[in-house]
Amino acid sequence: MPRELLTPRRIATRSEEIEPFLEEAIAAGHEGLMAKDLESTYSVGKRGKKWFKIKPADHLDMAIVAAEWGSGRREGWLSNYWLAVRDESNGTFQMIGKTFKGLTDAEFEAMTERLRDLATEEERWGFHVKPEVVVEVAYNEIQRSPHYPSGFALRFARIVRIREDKGPDDVDTYAGLRDRYTKQFERKGRGPDDL
Repeated sequence: MPRELLTPRRIATRSEEIEPFLEEAIAAGHEGLMAKDLESTYSVGKRGKKWFKIKPADHLDMAIVAAEWGSGRREGWLSNYWLAVRDESNGTFQMIGKTFKGLTDAEFEAMTERLRDLATEEERWGFHVKPEVVVEVAYNEIQRSPHYPSGFALRFARIVRIREDKGPDDVDTYAGLRDRYTKQFERKGRGPDDL
């Protein structure tokens, strides 16, 4: 195979060895890296447990503004959370996504009771709630979205932890979200309008 078709590679045994390589890839405009077991082979169109993507994740502190009843294994729990940032211009909360990922069963159970107590309006699917529960949310990218009034959505959002030490005034702002949206393209060497 011609060398110009090969991508740069590193063999590493510790995550610290990969971090500079990941930073180089991001600076070059790539989403991240592919990592694989040295003994594995590539199969076209198949994903296995021996190949995986490594992408940087950013974090936001967000308020839960509504919760939907779960299904399947999560049935009976309020477990799909509507996430919002604070719009400092008018004191409202702007929804930018939903997630059910990241919490344990015990946390879902406790969160169900907590959110029921904070309910402001009941719907067939769940409850709108006072924006008093703050969660730290990891995500891979902020995208434009017509699905939410904010105009934005988070790609691969997952809850990292419940922020018991924070309240509604500590939630990240809508202006900050817009700034992060623009900066993520600067890291990739293009503007948001180049998409």
